[in-house]
Amino acid sequence: MNHPTTTTDQPTRIGLVAATAAGRRHARTLADAWPQARLVTADTVADALRAAWAECDAVVAFLATGAVVRILAPLLGDKHTDPAVVVVDEAARHAVALLGGHAGGANDLAGRVGAVLDARPVVTTASDAVGLPGLDTLGWPVEGAVAAVGRAILDGEPVTLVADAAWPLPALPDNVRPAPAPVAPADPAPPAAPPGPGAPVGPAGSGEAAGGGYRLLVTDRVVPLDDRTAVLRPPSLVAGVGASRGVPAAEVRGLLDRVLAEAGLSPASLRHLASADIKADEAGIRATADALGVPLVTHPAAELAAVDVPHPSEVVRAAVGTPSVAEAAALLGGDAALLVPKTATAMATVAVARHAPRGRLAIVGLGPGAPDLRTARAVAELRRAAVVVGLDQYVDQVRDLLRPGTRVLASGLGAEEERARAAVAEAVAGHAVALVGSGDAGVYAMASPALEYADERIDVVGVPGVTAALAAGALLGAPLGHDHAYLSLSDLHTPWEVIARRVAAAAEGDFVALLYNPRSRARDWQLGAALEVFAAHRPPDTPVGVVRNASRPDERVHLATLADLDPALVDMYSVVVVGSSQTRVVAGRMVTPRGYRWRR
Repeated sequence: MNHPTTTTDQPTRIGLVAATAAGRRHARTLADAWPQARLVTADTVADALRAAWAECDAVVAFLATGAVVRILAPLLGDKHTDPAVVVVDEAARHAVALLGGHAGGANDLAGRVGAVLDARPVVTTASDAVGLPGLDTLGWPVEGAVAAVGRAILDGEPVTLVADAAWPLPALPDNVRPAPAPVAPADPAPPAAPPGPGAPVGPAGSGEAAGGGYRLLVTDRVVPLDDRTAVLRPPSLVAGVGASRGVPAAEVRGLLDRVLAEAGLSPASLRHLASADIKADEAGIRATADALGVPLVTHPAAELAAVDVPHPSEVVRAAVGTPSVAEAAALLGGDAALLVPKTATAMATVAVARHAPRGRLAIVGLGPGAPDLRTARAVAELRRAAVVVGLDQYVDQVRDLLRPGTRVLASGLGAEEERARAAVAEAVAGHAVALVGSGDAGVYAMASPALEYADERIDVVGVPGVTAALAAGALLGAPLGHDHAYLSLSDLHTPWEVIARRVAAAAEGDFVALLYNPRSRARDWQLGAALEVFAAHRPPDTPVGVVRNASRPDERVHLATLADLDPALVDMYSVVVVGSSQTRVVAGRMVTPRGYRWRR
C-alpha cells in the first residue's frame, strides 16, 4: 500500500544574486551549504535578479533593499506563485524576508539564511511579530477575505469561528470565539467534541457574528463568501477512483470536478485520491492527482473487499478481486461517511467520502534544559499546539514559545499517569496537543505512558530531543564511544531485584553504564549498591562521571573513580556515567576508545 508522506516544504531552486565581492563570498557560503542553491549571473546585476526571479522558487539577493524593490516591482504577480525573496546586507548582519513571507516561505528562508551566515532574520509579517498563526500558514488552503479576517484577528476584533467538526487547529486568541451551536448539519458529519479551536459548531453557513462581523469558517463545503469571511479547507475528503486501463486524465478530472460541484464540495479539501493497487501506475489517475496537488494512495484488493459498500459489483470483483474500488477506496482508512456514491463515465468511476478529523498528539522532548539544545521541530510543535500538557517546571521553560490562546495543563511530580491520560483525552476530543518532557520524551519520560492510552482515533507525532545522557556525555568528554547501557535505579515502578539483575548484566558485559534516577532523599542506598556491583567487575580506578543539571545555569560536572566516588554528591538531577574497563581519562576528559585500527 502506498502511503502519502508529509514533508516540510522548502524551495528546491534557490537563486543567489550578488553585486560585490563580499556579497559573492556570502553567496558561495550558502551555495556550499545548500545543494539546491546557485549563484545566478548575467551581464548586469538587474538582469541576474530578473533571471533568478523567473527560474527559481526563491531568491536571496545580496543587494540594497531599495534596489531589489525597484527591479522586481514590475514583475510582481501573485503571492501564491511569486518566488520568495530574502535580502541580505553587505556585511551579512540581517536577512530580510522581503516578499512571500508566508506563501512563498521567505520568513523560514530568512531564518535559514541567518543560521548559515550568522545573520539576524528580519520578519515583518504582522502575525509573526505578535506570535499569532497566519491563516495562510496552517498548511490548509484558505479562501475568501483572508487579509481582512487576519487583520481582525490581529486587531483583537471579534471573529466567529464556525467549523463543521473538531479539527486540530493551533491556538487562536481569545477574540476568535466559536459560534453558538445551531441545529446539526444535514449531511454526514463527525460527532461533536468539547469547545475549543476548531470545535464543531454547526453548518459552515451559519454562525454569522452580530452586526455582520468577521467569520472564519472551517469546512469542505462550498459556501457563499463576502468581504468579512475567510474559509479554511480541511483535508476531509477522499475521492475513490476506479478506471479502465488507459483512461484519459481529462475524463477522470472532469468526472471528479462534476461530482464535487453537484455535491457542493470543495476540491481544495481533497486529502488524496484512492484506488486499488492494480491502478497504482494508471497514468490518467496519477496525472489527475498531480494536477490537484494531492497524493494517490492505493490499497490491496483484499483490503478493499473487506469494506462494506452500498453498491458492490460482481463484475468488478471478477476483474480486480474486489466488489468495489471507488466506494471502498474512498471509505478506507478511518471514520468515514460516503457523501457521493459511485458515479461513472465510459472509462472512469468516482466516489467521495468525508473522513472525520483526527486529534493530534505531539510527544515533544525539550532537551536537557538549555534553549539552544531544544530542536527547531520541538519549537514548531509547541507553536502548533492548542493544548500543552506537562510537568509544571518543564512547561515553565517554554511558556514564552506558546501562542496566545494556548491552553496549558501543568501538574507536579508524581502525576505522570494523569498527564498522559489528559493529553490523550484532549487529542481524542479533536485538539492539537503537545505533551512535553525533558530530554527525549521516549527515554524514561512521557512517550511510553501516553502511547499506552493512545489508540487509532488520533495521530501521534514523536519529536526527539537531546537526552540528559547525551548532554552529560558531551560535558564529560567521550564516555559513550563504545557500547553503553541505560539503567534507571528508581524502584518506584520496577522492583529492586529486577534492577539489580540488570545492573549485574551491564557490569558483567563491560558496558559503559548511564544511571538515571540515581539517588534521592528517600532512596539513598541504591546507587552505592550498584557501584559495588560494578566494582566487582572492573578496576577501582575506572572513571565515573557525575553531571548535575546538564546545560542549565547550575550545571556541575564531577569526575571521580569507582573507588572514591562519594554518592552524597549525587541527587535526582544527576546522571552518573560509569566507565567500562577500557574507559580512561585523557587530559581531564573521560574517553571510551572506539577501537579504530588506525589507533594501533
